[in-house]
Amino acid sequence: MSESRPFSLSLSDLTRIAVFAALVAALGLAGAISLFGNAVPITLQTLGVMLAGTILGAWRGAISMTVLLVLVAVGLPLLSGGRGGFGVFLGPSAGYLLGWVAGAAVIGLLAAPRRGARPRPWRVLVACLVGGIGVVYLIGVPVQSLVTGVPLGETALLSLVFVPGDIVKAVLATLITVAVAKAYPAAFGGRRAATTPSEPTTASKTTA
Repeated sequence: MSESRPFSLSLSDLTRIAVFAALVAALGLAGAISLFGNAVPITLQTLGVMLAGTILGAWRGAISMTVLLVLVAVGLPLLSGGRGGFGVFLGPSAGYLLGWVAGAAVIGLLAAPRRGARPRPWRVLVACLVGGIGVVYLIGVPVQSLVTGVPLGETALLSLVFVPGDIVKAVLATLITVAVAKAYPAAFGGRRAATTPSEPTTASKTTA
């Protein structure tokens, strides 16, 4: 998750970016639920956004969400309920969609472990709560209010219906991230603390 050269993308990086864009699209197949007359539906796709940030890191996570939104803009039905096309960026969900990019970036920044270390569960959870909920809502709620004409305070109250589910998704994202880090360190840049020698080898101790 730590990215010393954020603008240098290898073939492996591009592959993972594509995989996470596809993951978020696949989570949209579960459909969406609208509660209490809210114009913005509840979906599973924010789980994918959180995972993109925790596993890919800030820049690659943000790029993966940008790729997804570009594909949506050109007409692919990759959002929950089979939605797609540029029109979705003029609707009530527009701010939340743009928030996916910023949210993934913030999650990646906050969740990134020290070099050679595995991500800490508490840090990943905080990152998901701040980036995956706080940042997304901070962008989504005002835009929803602007588009629908509903006062900002009332729109903010309506958005509270998302909170319980998003907290559950943050916990799931944390568990998945920690499990992936343990089973597949290469997903986090291939850093293994165990491979970093803490003491000089026998050969290095030998004097001339």
